[in-house]
Amino acid sequence: MRNSLPDKKGHFGIFGGKYVIETLMPALNELENAYHEAKRDRGFHRELHKYLSEYAGRPTPLYFAKRLTEELGGARIYLKREDLCHTGAHKINNTLGQLLLSKRMGKKRVIAETGAGQHGVATATAAALFGIECEIFMGEEDIERQSLNVFRMKLLGAKVTPVSSGTKTLKDAMNEALRNWITT
Repeated sequence: MRNSLPDKKGHFGIFGGKYVIETLMPALNELENAYHEAKRDRGFHRELHKYLSEYAGRPTPLYFAKRLTEELGGARIYLKREDLCHTGAHKINNTLGQLLLSKRMGKKRVIAETGAGQHGVATATAAALFGIECEIFMGEEDIERQSLNVFRMKLLGAKVTPVSSGTKTLKDAMNEALRNWITT
């Protein structure tokens, strides 16, 4: 393959593109159009960067890992401290952009899935910031293992929907979230 980048429709030569259930295509097309509009809008970029800086705590610092550098010998090792972002992980960087785009699109509700709960916490945090209703799908097994993150999501106003099918974990939560998206 000559070109390693996809074309405008997401194809890599004869490969790629959108392979999704037909009922999701209108929503995906709406999302794609809104994304391309926002991508060209300097005001959207300024607003997102304001939230990333003032709300999420970006940019996060680099930390020189002196003992690890000494232990491994050779290169100086630095760690990017994404754990210092608001919510304790890098996930907030993505969800702020997603929820800002949702707000721009006039959406009143967002859904997400989560396994360990960090994506759910970040989504619930951004939804609370922008005043958007939030529902998080999470497997019953994961809910039991990650009760602190479930508490945080609920504290932020999210509805946490337990998923009892299959293995009761992330895979099944993803399936249930997609089913919900199709039917609502």
